[in-house]
Amino acid sequence: MRAANNAIRFYDGALSRMSRRELLNIAWKLGAAAVLQPLAPVTAFAQPVFRAYPFSLGVASGDPWPDSVVLWTRLAPEPFAGGGMPMANVEVQWEVAGDRTFRSVVRSGTAVARPELGHSVHVEAGGLSPHREYWYRFRCGGEVSQVGRTRTAPAAGAAVDRLRFGVCGCGHYETGFFTAYGHVADEAFDFIFHTGDYIYEGRGDAGRNPSNVRTHLGQEIYTLVDYRNRYAQYKSDPNLMAAHHSAPMIVTWDDHEVDNDYAGDRDERDTPSEVFLLRRAAAYQAYFETMPLRASAMPNGPHLDLYRRLRFGNLLDLNVLDTRQYRSKQACAASTALCQNAALDPARTILGAAQEQWLFKNLAETAATWTVLGQQVPTFARDNAGTNPEARFSMDKWDGYAGGRQRLYQRLAEARTPNPIVLSGDVHTHWCADLKMDFANPKSATVGVEFTNTSATSGGDGSDVQANWERLHADNPHLTYHSNKRGYIACTATPKTMQADFRVIDRVTVAGAPAHTAATRVVQAGQPGSLPS
Repeated sequence: MRAANNAIRFYDGALSRMSRRELLNIAWKLGAAAVLQPLAPVTAFAQPVFRAYPFSLGVASGDPWPDSVVLWTRLAPEPFAGGGMPMANVEVQWEVAGDRTFRSVVRSGTAVARPELGHSVHVEAGGLSPHREYWYRFRCGGEVSQVGRTRTAPAAGAAVDRLRFGVCGCGHYETGFFTAYGHVADEAFDFIFHTGDYIYEGRGDAGRNPSNVRTHLGQEIYTLVDYRNRYAQYKSDPNLMAAHHSAPMIVTWDDHEVDNDYAGDRDERDTPSEVFLLRRAAAYQAYFETMPLRASAMPNGPHLDLYRRLRFGNLLDLNVLDTRQYRSKQACAASTALCQNAALDPARTILGAAQEQWLFKNLAETAATWTVLGQQVPTFARDNAGTNPEARFSMDKWDGYAGGRQRLYQRLAEARTPNPIVLSGDVHTHWCADLKMDFANPKSATVGVEFTNTSATSGGDGSDVQANWERLHADNPHLTYHSNKRGYIACTATPKTMQADFRVIDRVTVAGAPAHTAATRVVQAGQPGSLPS
């Protein structure tokens, strides 16, 4: 080990005596790997020289605990070409400060960016104070990253007067500008919850859809390098980057991080599962490499443990769910009476047995004022057949797993889970819904409230649906708000209320369009159901 350390010092010293032009000439002639190749076996290079800015994908934080938070970055001087890094370990320094000027650095250290993980870095910065604002950054060689803002969670059981968090998701790069993410950044939330569809897997659509404002690079993605490059295209967007820089982001996935409407080990084209799982493994690894996740989420082949629990003092208990990896395949593609009967089969699951058991245990133990289930697809019944015989159901949502939904609602009622709030996305529209034990009976007991986030861009500009609202609400009295505009949700939790401000952007095909609050719904603690503000 001493010899290796001496080699590091010798090699770094030799590099330090060379001019930047000499180093760049070597890199140009022999490839970047030549600059970083050791003269003797080493653990990691401490002073690399880059031909381009290595922090091209920004920084991020996530999964805040009272004493720690995950800090993320990825070295990618050539972000759209697999990253452009050599096959070597590289040292990256990190700092956490109590002020944005870094005059008060409270924690620092060194991490290793490894080629096996796309030179991503996941630092679990510990020893921090609860419910506190911090700033962080990274250094590598002579380069310094952007500065990110983050917050730790309140201490366990601590009295918390107020938390503000954002809900966003479904950002299709081609169909609009990520203006919504820019507005999310301006909010400076305590945390952001992303409901999934962070990327879309389809090929570039240049020239085929004139309404698109941007174009994916490349064909439909299948390999690890494909997924890395697609994430790089998304994360290089300044508005998405700003959202990550503004607050810790708690993430979960939906389908497009892998393939549209995939279910467990099957895709929508019925590719043999042993073949599809190769693609899923690549997608899951790229997801881990790109997101501010803890080491416990390290993928194991085509498996990644994403469901987890985060607590914010005595105010909010957040269960982050995964409704993709463990679900049964959709009963069928179209909504027919036969499909709806299949959806009632209690053997069909959207969570899988282990995750459902884990969640049901948590729901009986919650001591916080608000119990939040952060997940992907809406749980509420839409166009309920009990009041509208011509209704159609989506088999990809909880409607297609009605037996599992009934078990969830029954558990919420039996465990007397305090003030359940469900967060969801996927459908590219804002919804607020009262969750009923029996959606066919408007007088049925309400077990919680669901806030469904619209898309950041997916679906384009959207449209005004007010002309259809009266019919929709008459058929589905459990629905209390709907908008087909793009945007996000700004939530404020206090010991007495949970407020959701549904923020919308009229046009996402125009860069920099303003956002405004289209509606506000409030839930009173101890009184199930949503009310206008």
